[in-house]
Amino acid sequence: MSYVVDFTEVSTAGLESSPVAEALAGLRANEARYFTNKYDHTFTVDPADEASSIVEYVHEVLRTERDLVIASPPLEATQFEVDGVRWSYVFYESGLSINVLYTLADGGKRAVGFKLSDGMDVPDELSAFRFARQKSKLAGTIRGSYFVIKGEH
Repeated sequence: MSYVVDFTEVSTAGLESSPVAEALAGLRANEARYFTNKYDHTFTVDPADEASSIVEYVHEVLRTERDLVIASPPLEATQFEVDGVRWSYVFYESGLSINVLYTLADGGKRAVGFKLSDGMDVPDELSAFRFARQKSKLAGTIRGSYFVIKGEH
């Protein structure tokens, strides 16, 4: 069942099994606030088992672009299109959030972003990436990194 992410009343609903559930909920709320303010888009998520095609899409991009396999189980996922860009998100039990930004027009921006919840360690599979820090009122300190997508997905 879909869940509308509220960034004024942050909830751990759907994320309870994460050891950093509060921080992950804040990270998810931070994303919801961004899309509401920038695009007037309501950020909704579905349980990963109900959004398996989105999870598989994100995992396929990671596999084909960088031979990455995420060890943590996915908890939630969402996919939507705003302003000609398809956004795909997966939130993992470890506190990791992965998004795929894919401009549908040729020559547009295409990238994979990683965000680590406050309090989680960098997963072994992402140890080659350098992470920048960003402060968030909702999520504490977010560490993020990304890579540019070269192929067609």
